[in-house]
Amino acid sequence: MTTPGAVAIPAVGTRAGWPVPAALVALSAIPLVAGTLRLVQLAGGPAVLPADDRFGTFPVALVVHIGGAAVYALLGAFQFVPRFRRRHLAWHRRSGRVLAVAGLAVAGSALWITLVYPPQPGTGDLLFGLRLVVASAMAGCVVLGVSSIRRRDVAAHRAWMMRAYAIGLAAGTQVFTEGIGEALVGSGEHRGDLLKGAGWLINLAVAEWVIRRPARRRAKAAAGWAS
Repeated sequence: MTTPGAVAIPAVGTRAGWPVPAALVALSAIPLVAGTLRLVQLAGGPAVLPADDRFGTFPVALVVHIGGAAVYALLGAFQFVPRFRRRHLAWHRRSGRVLAVAGLAVAGSALWITLVYPPQPGTGDLLFGLRLVVASAMAGCVVLGVSSIRRRDVAAHRAWMMRAYAIGLAAGTQVFTEGIGEALVGSGEHRGDLLKGAGWLINLAVAEWVIRRPARRRAKAAAGWAS
């Protein structure tokens, strides 16, 4: 992880291999399929999903958001295979640049959709505020991640880019937090907003755990040698 513009790779050993990106792709599959079906419907295709009156025309922001999310989620998943990354350094460098642009496109279009289009039916002010915060945070994490690698600060680069990816992948986690949460506590505007917020919180918590895991391992190793 010493190449400018590269996207972060968590401290996952080579033994983790391909199950990690496979799980990430699976997590993003449902929202990406739903987004693609929405675009097909807006373009005049079959109405597979319930109609959404917020998007009466083919909105640029929605196209950018769904397209950027697909690139960010799928291409980003392959950054989690250290052996593949080391064997394809040129690809890693180029894909890192693409991912940085895609991440900013996802965050920027999310802000655009939140501020310009009417709120999603069944959601409230809490989710409106959360979307503004997390979209801004995602953009900030990408900018800080790119800035860090330009300073050759690999650890900071890795941490910021992992946080950005965690936020970007939260739509997949929200499928489970909403589905399981509504089965347990019921539905409603405030409950729905909180359950969506739980998706971002869970992803960020996992990212922080992975980011801090190498430091804990080093501390345990040092303690073992000292004893």
